[in-house]
Amino acid sequence: MSIQTGDKIPAVTLKVMGEKGPQDITSEEIFAGKKVVLFAVPGAFTPGCTMTHLPGYIVNADKIKAKGVDTIACISVNDAFVMDAWGKSQNAEELLMLADGNGTFTEALDLVMDGSGFGLGNRSRRYAMIVEDGTVSHLALEPTGAVDVSAAEKILALL
Repeated sequence: MSIQTGDKIPAVTLKVMGEKGPQDITSEEIFAGKKVVLFAVPGAFTPGCTMTHLPGYIVNADKIKAKGVDTIACISVNDAFVMDAWGKSQNAEELLMLADGNGTFTEALDLVMDGSGFGLGNRSRRYAMIVEDGTVSHLALEPTGAVDVSAAEKILALL
């Protein structure tokens, strides 16, 4: 069963780009004692993610943080090099670009999307969640192909 509102975020290690290359970051470091908006995309540089999903969070980052959010994080089943390049290409300095390269976090949430028909392999379903001190307080899971309930404007309205 996939993660639900009220569930704790699983303990996993992800990657972010550091000064000397990819570095580990644990889910506890990201979520413990913080209010976090986490949104997941099927793939960096893909059209819906690049033209619709990510830009809303970039444009609304200040408004989201003004609502008491400590971190806005974007996660994808991509490596840290790709997530870093995508973030830089989109001027996403206000966002934490998380790499779930092996899909460990996505699998732990049971939110895997089979993108093999498009040559993508297993990826993450598109969603956004509000996480407070490691517990999911809201989950907005998209149907395949949609960018609606997980859009930045919808999440901002819930904060």
